[in-house]
Amino acid sequence: MKKLFFSCFLFVILFSCNKKQENNDTSGSGDEAFLKLSEKYISESLEFNPQFGVYLGFHEYDGKLGHFNKTDLDKRLASLKKYDQQFSAIDSASLSKKIYYDWKIIKSNVKNELFSFEDLKIYSKNPMIYAGTIDVNIYIQRNFAPIEQQIQSIIAIEKSAPQFFKDAKANLEDSLALPHVQLAIDIAKGSASFLGNDLLVALKNVKNDTLMKSFNDANKKAIAAINDFAVFLEKEKLPKANNKYAIGAENYKKMLLYQEDIKLSPDEILAIGLKELKKEQASFDAAAKIINPNKKPIDVYNDMQKEHPTAENLIPHARKNIEAIRQYLIDHKIVTMPSEVRVKIKETPAYARATSTASMDSPGPFETKATQAFYYITPVDPKWTSKQKEDWLAQFNYYTTDIVSIHEAYPGHYTQFLHSNASKTSKIQKVFMSYCFVEGWAHYTEKMMIDEGYGNTGDPIKAAKYRLAQSGDALLRICRLCVSINTHCLGMNVDDATQFFMDNWYQGDKPSRQEAMRGTYDPGYLFYTLGKLQILKLREDYKKQEGSNYSLQKFNDAMLDNGMPPIQIMREILLKDEKIWNNIL
Repeated sequence: MKKLFFSCFLFVILFSCNKKQENNDTSGSGDEAFLKLSEKYISESLEFNPQFGVYLGFHEYDGKLGHFNKTDLDKRLASLKKYDQQFSAIDSASLSKKIYYDWKIIKSNVKNELFSFEDLKIYSKNPMIYAGTIDVNIYIQRNFAPIEQQIQSIIAIEKSAPQFFKDAKANLEDSLALPHVQLAIDIAKGSASFLGNDLLVALKNVKNDTLMKSFNDANKKAIAAINDFAVFLEKEKLPKANNKYAIGAENYKKMLLYQEDIKLSPDEILAIGLKELKKEQASFDAAAKIINPNKKPIDVYNDMQKEHPTAENLIPHARKNIEAIRQYLIDHKIVTMPSEVRVKIKETPAYARATSTASMDSPGPFETKATQAFYYITPVDPKWTSKQKEDWLAQFNYYTTDIVSIHEAYPGHYTQFLHSNASKTSKIQKVFMSYCFVEGWAHYTEKMMIDEGYGNTGDPIKAAKYRLAQSGDALLRICRLCVSINTHCLGMNVDDATQFFMDNWYQGDKPSRQEAMRGTYDPGYLFYTLGKLQILKLREDYKKQEGSNYSLQKFNDAMLDNGMPPIQIMREILLKDEKIWNNIL
């Protein structure tokens, strides 16, 4: 999906209060006061993190970096505490049904950000929050203003860099978690490299000499500030680093509750994950046996990966199949396509290739100018060795490429975007998105499409290869769930996590270690699988409820036309029986 922002309020949440609303679509007596308060909260949140505002499409925030000195952080914390009291004091019975759900979403968002301040202490403990913040990619990726105006925004952000990193150094504790320091150093160096190389390439054709002189001056100072921060981490923080990156079981429970209203314990979820892992490995083995019963399943998988396009045909192949995938949705009545506007497949821009294999770049929900969505695929680098080229193309074998396209575009993230734009969801529902819903939906669609026969044209071997590719991706996400809980609640270290991925995802040390490292700072990456499982359970319950009125298209449309809230909220919206609302898995 689109790049993950280190934002306290990008992925939203649900918390408490399962009180049923009877007001339906009529206005409630408390609606107006709530909307006024929520608008103030959103405005202050975007002033605190203006880069998220730019992504959403609010261009009054262009060129703003935000302020993260101690005074500003203390001010934000005090403001959050006040909003927490104000939103909690609202009588939910005074709200209309639609506004009631908005209230649940925004109230929990406040609690989640308070959690990040007070319990996780992200601004004093996590240097990664700062390392990648001088991020000006969006001003190149999306042409929402003339290039000269975009450069002015870049200049303004880069001019703020020296003070920003001075504040960052002052905020950070003396001893930080080793993986976070290591990753922050890599991120900072990558950010400096981008500004000093790829950004210059992207702007090489701009002819305004005066403007470019200002840009070059600001760019050099920003690069120096970022490099200085990297050196600071290497010299001051790396020698004192500790291995205390686990958030702990109690904080893990809070993360589940505040972000997604999940009340299951980490141990209960881990048990579900381990059961799902065995089930998926059996599916993997069964698919491999159909393809070649005389080889080990992993060898069958590796053989399948050799079936890939050439470097020259990588993008054309994806372009050819993307339309077929979209048409399959229509022909088989899987989901409604609310727009004829197609996503455009392009090579990942040079400045983003170091960190992306494939990604969806959809515009923000309030973007009115740069409205084209791009599905980026990173091509083979001609400078690579033959083995590096082959390893890269193996990831884009014919079957996995289609699974990735399903996840990113149809009916995954791009289709989510199209439905969100076409639906009558509120501003709150468009601003705040659930990690579990967004990634859970995209992951769910991979399995759903294969279950609905995509790739099965009568050739059982070909159909099994699609199932094997989908199963391989599912194993990765299930391993993330297991490693996340083991790492943050049960003391698993990076080496053991790496081995877990190698043993159960069947990949080598390098990709497995990258996944293990991600788990140290993104415990929420369990939500890919947890979201998928919740959606499958909701679909099962919805099907029982609707009886003969059920259809897959009806369910999928209902899921996409009600925003991207925590799936618990979606259960309350779609299911009539309150007694099963909390039966999420």
